[in-house]
Amino acid sequence: MARTFVVIPTYNEAENLPLIVPEVLEQDPAIEILVVDDNSPDGTGTLADRLARETGRVHVLHREQKEGLGAAYRAGLRRALDLGAEQIIQMDADFSHPPAVIPQMIAHLEDYDVVLGSRYLDGITVVNWPIERILLSYFGNVYARKVTGLPISDTTGGFRGMTRGMLECVGFERIRADGYAFQIELNYRFVHHGAAIKELPFFFLDRTRGASKLTVRIGVEALWVVWWLRIADALGRL
Repeated sequence: MARTFVVIPTYNEAENLPLIVPEVLEQDPAIEILVVDDNSPDGTGTLADRLARETGRVHVLHREQKEGLGAAYRAGLRRALDLGAEQIIQMDADFSHPPAVIPQMIAHLEDYDVVLGSRYLDGITVVNWPIERILLSYFGNVYARKVTGLPISDTTGGFRGMTRGMLECVGFERIRADGYAFQIELNYRFVHHGAAIKELPFFFLDRTRGASKLTVRIGVEALWVVWWLRIADALGRL
């Protein structure tokens, strides 16, 4: 089996991390986890270090401060590649992305460059979100697809599997976006470089522990990033 790392960014996820890590590890004995912690004041980084000692399959990247989801993923993906990852799964720590789907992602990565977990491939498979947030997310994806032309049902989703070769090809460290727009830009780069992409439907469950990191600033960033991508691509500057 290819060496597979699951990259999990964290900020104040002390309630979730000790629960999500065992569930991810039990999906396959060869899986390793990289926790990318942004100096969480609730002690998430200390918990991650303890899990690393106890399991021998957890790595921890401690960052000095909270700089946004995109910055955490750029650093985490770089570290996973440096550690020898051949396949990388990215997911959230709050159980919104079910660990049980990981084996399917790994299996599809034998035939595809990228496997995207989708909330909108088979209708709307989102559980426990208020209707206004569902509508905002759904129509935000419609907007992103219209502007960018991406042939992907869920452009902003953060549940994703990637091969080392494709990830190295797309220049992910040049991605500008730091919020959820990071997901849009990375998907755009995959399509731009001709990646073979598989969408995999799953049920997205809203968090029951901890606080959401979604802010107005993150939403606004996504509005302009899609236009920047379209213009930069047209000018050959992506």
